[in-house]
Amino acid sequence: MTLLQFLRQARQVHLKFISGALSEPPIYVIGNPSADLDSIVSAIIYSYCANNRLPVKTPRPHIPLLNLPNFPAGTELYRLRPEFSAALWSSTNFPALNNEEQFENTLHSAGNFLRDHVMTIADFAQSLEDQNVLKQILVDATLVDWNAFPRPSKTDKGSGSLTGLPGVSFRTIGCIDHHVDEHSMPSIDELPEGQPMIIQPGPGSCVSLITRELQQRNLWDSTPEMVQVAKLALSAVLIDTSNLTAEGKVTDIDRMAVEFLQSQIEGGSQAAVNSKNNWELEAFYKSILYAKQNSLDLLTMDEVLDRDYKDWTETSQSSGKTVKMGFCSAVRPMRWIVQKAGSPEKFLDAARSFATSKEKDLDVLVIMTAFTGTNGKFCRELFVSVMGDNESAVEGVKKFVEHSSHHLGLIDWSPLDGEDIPELTGDCLLTLNEESPLWRKLWVQTNAAGSRKQVAPLLRAAVAKL
Repeated sequence: MTLLQFLRQARQVHLKFISGALSEPPIYVIGNPSADLDSIVSAIIYSYCANNRLPVKTPRPHIPLLNLPNFPAGTELYRLRPEFSAALWSSTNFPALNNEEQFENTLHSAGNFLRDHVMTIADFAQSLEDQNVLKQILVDATLVDWNAFPRPSKTDKGSGSLTGLPGVSFRTIGCIDHHVDEHSMPSIDELPEGQPMIIQPGPGSCVSLITRELQQRNLWDSTPEMVQVAKLALSAVLIDTSNLTAEGKVTDIDRMAVEFLQSQIEGGSQAAVNSKNNWELEAFYKSILYAKQNSLDLLTMDEVLDRDYKDWTETSQSSGKTVKMGFCSAVRPMRWIVQKAGSPEKFLDAARSFATSKEKDLDVLVIMTAFTGTNGKFCRELFVSVMGDNESAVEGVKKFVEHSSHHLGLIDWSPLDGEDIPELTGDCLLTLNEESPLWRKLWVQTNAAGSRKQVAPLLRAAVAKL
């Protein structure tokens, strides 16, 4: 079965399950709420290889579920995640294994194709409405690229619900992740036999961990169809490690994954032989990187902030007050974001509107940018703003700055992309660096290895230890 045949079938299996026409329930494979390329691809390749092969004693269908509560698959998904469309197109159309699987990487063609082959949380919710499912339902899930539900069960460890699907309770029966352990997962003894429970911080890409796990479990078959899966997997590893050049993010697990995936692509299957002249690693990486770097152009300011977003809530040990922190990641510099908003003042208005919305209700908003600056150097910026009069939020942020500035290399902001920045000079820049009435600060983060995986735990710990 080709990768695209599997994706189309998985969507149909879901609809049968919701309608009550399925004899056994499927397992949903769910990536984290940022729904970035690594998260999406992790869910897809694990689902493909584990489908009807895991759990060991009672194999069941696996369905990749994209963690996007507000965007259905289709043109909206293409607009929001053009790098995923580029990766899927490059992986499955050089060559297409079936004529009916050909599509163009354009809004209309790819959008229509994604609608029939991918499912988001918004699609899941719509299918429940279409089938008039009103009762609470319980389904099993394998989490990839995260290890904690945003709405955990108060009684069952490893169970919880997702934003956008309040009527569905998910029970974790497996997890593969490269983030800090949130201690929310069940023990391996509580899982069905042979199910994975791997939480290993370090690798730059979760797909690298999944690739290793699939190899070790003999779930990676050497077939022509797997060339497509290898390409898709490779897209996520290369993007998350900047083509294995990201200082501090690349581990031997990532390097071995790339070596293995390349060997599968170039290993002599007929599909690989046919496509060898049309596929080259560097060009493949650059095409997906270009799509990602330009992915914010068609989005609104709210969508720019929400596109790669995660939040956590911590409780101060001394005061008992909770602080909710939201982290936005962007692939453009702050200059670009401020210019898109119209001015520093309009940017602050947009940020405040986003953070204080009923859905988010944040005490602290963090924006992390990562982009290529002058001379091809990888750069990061960090903006932190307290959004209300929560004293624990202010004190937590100040403790974070005090304890982590040196580690993260935080210095006064200056432009890193070599352009004239009229929007961020003089008095205008001062508006992004004020201590009253609401504390906020913009820095250059010279430790470019410090991604959200490193920064978020530092701020969370500063708040919790107050």
